[in-house]
Amino acid sequence: MAEERLWAPWRLDYIRGPGPDECIFCRAVSAGGDEAHHVLHRGESCFALLNAYPYTSGHLMIAPYEHVPSIEQLAPPALTELMTVAQRSLAALRADYGPEGFNLGINQGKVAGAGIEDHVHLHVVPRWGGDTNFMSSVGETRVLPQALGDSWSELRERFAEAGG
Repeated sequence: MAEERLWAPWRLDYIRGPGPDECIFCRAVSAGGDEAHHVLHRGESCFALLNAYPYTSGHLMIAPYEHVPSIEQLAPPALTELMTVAQRSLAALRADYGPEGFNLGINQGKVAGAGIEDHVHLHVVPRWGGDTNFMSSVGETRVLPQALGDSWSELRERFAEAGG
């Protein structure tokens, strides 16, 4: 019986590499080109974008435009919009993927799991029964059924449908 392997060489740069030279959130906001940076929605104080290294298809993040490390530094309107965009995210993800549940979380500080600890952001991860399979738990590899660009195209439309 031949041994089968699934290679994900793109992950090695993320695992071994230093963090990006600049904040990915600030770069996505200032660079324009929403598709290139997978920006799904731009609000007044916050925006949503797909995670380039997702746990599941549709895994997105919501960040304020303001570069601050904690929600404690956000003004009430930005904090409110963060949660309003989270509501829209849930609606868009439900319409496109039909998940059975969600994980929403803010990791503040390196020890809390923040990959980018200087710019606070909220993760929205769609979940399905059985989505923790042997590939994730044994093979340390995630199998995503949809390309990031395809996720962006579909979810961008759903965000528009979910309130503009």
